[in-house]
Amino acid sequence: MSVKLSSSILAKLPPKIAGPKYDRAALKAGIVHFGVGNFHRSHQAVYLDDLFNSGVGHDWAIVGAGVFEGEKVGRGKLQEQDWLTTVVEQDSGHLSARVTGVMIDFLVPGDAIAIVEQLADPAIKIVSLTITEGGYFIDPASGVFNPTHPDIVADAQPGATPKTVFGLILAGLLRRRADGIVPFTIMSCDNIPHNGHVTSDGVIGLARLIDEDLANWASENVAFPNGMVDRITPATTDRERGILSSEFGLDDNWPVFCEPFKQWVLEDRFTDGRPPLEQVGVQFVSDVAPYELMKIRILNGGHATIAYPAGLMDIHFVQEAMQEPLVRGFLDKLEHDEIIPTVPPVPDTDLEDYYQLIEHRFSNPKIGDTIRRLCLDGSNRQPKFIIPTIADRLKAGKSVTGLALESALWCRYCFGTTDSGAVTEPNDPNWGRLQGTAKAARDMPAAWLAMEDIYGDVGRSPPFAEAFGQALRLLWTDGARATLTRYLAGDLRS
Repeated sequence: MSVKLSSSILAKLPPKIAGPKYDRAALKAGIVHFGVGNFHRSHQAVYLDDLFNSGVGHDWAIVGAGVFEGEKVGRGKLQEQDWLTTVVEQDSGHLSARVTGVMIDFLVPGDAIAIVEQLADPAIKIVSLTITEGGYFIDPASGVFNPTHPDIVADAQPGATPKTVFGLILAGLLRRRADGIVPFTIMSCDNIPHNGHVTSDGVIGLARLIDEDLANWASENVAFPNGMVDRITPATTDRERGILSSEFGLDDNWPVFCEPFKQWVLEDRFTDGRPPLEQVGVQFVSDVAPYELMKIRILNGGHATIAYPAGLMDIHFVQEAMQEPLVRGFLDKLEHDEIIPTVPPVPDTDLEDYYQLIEHRFSNPKIGDTIRRLCLDGSNRQPKFIIPTIADRLKAGKSVTGLALESALWCRYCFGTTDSGAVTEPNDPNWGRLQGTAKAARDMPAAWLAMEDIYGDVGRSPPFAEAFGQALRLLWTDGARATLTRYLAGDLRS
């Protein structure tokens, strides 16, 4: 017999579930967070829950916010259980559950008046973001903010009601400037290289379209710390809800399942204070770039490496992909031959130890992470996680055989069928374009590399184009298994 999660049962949670050790009624909002999804609730919210449980920081509670109609569904699920979330950690031999209570409200997504009012509140000192790679209005190839995006252009119009995250943030900053209130810190928690700089480019770039003085003021007065975040957190399905109910006796509309490992490295630059998160494991540093590059190339690049061959082989779960010798071998060889050599030294970190940790995490037999999730949104992820590594290898005159194969596997995946002939459902915001280009590339590989916004200079490199074309032709003639076998045997042309 299971019980439904709500604040009324916190004092009598099922015996195997830990609950908040603090009085939620006494919490005060200090953070507005845009993008209340699974990763935020398994990461930032858990760090804050640890802090609150230690008796510290109770004026840093979270108020959720969003801009998309679809976010109302998640809000409704959380509202039914008083904004509580069950977080379940899983690994071989490890299964634990806790209820976190750090979110005390969730504004209706898209309600600009209410959101701006909250942002203008002096008690709000941080605005944090997990809005995914595609939410920052940046050109994929250059990484530069795109001021011509229709949503940005609309938000820049005089008297416009803001519809984007950046428009809402600027409206809140305008109110605070007018009222003489210290501006809040804007803290990205997304997996984007130099995420603080990217966020600054977006906020200040939109401000320049509206008012040059506002842009200059924001540039001089608002902090945008860079950060590296890490915790593998798959999407929630009925599988996870069922495990929580059967194993723990708790029903949660939207639980979060994740691995035990988590990491957060953050630059210590804030305009008006911050919670003392160093007490619960956050690493505050002067420069996050080395940690960020290591994680993006080795972990996120590693995810991309296993995603597309596994997808073409009809493998469903990530741990199953790691049990396939060809996929695991591809990951190991590509990481050691081409990816890790592009990563500069990281303070107090051995890169080989870090890779071994990544391999262990990918092999977690309990997490239930899916290959489809890893394959998602390649048009935004490849330019951040793979193509810069290719560029560095080409610049150094080094082989890109394995990276070209990874790119060819992505192209073959976007054709829309697996090697068995099964249909791949659309899995990218630009799926129509990608699928059409992948079909053209079957006979003319250069068509894929001609996507200038994704490949940029890399697509014009003769050595890369040759290696890519060779890999794609082999994938079409022999299939993913045979092509990976040849790669691991050193039988693909450099």
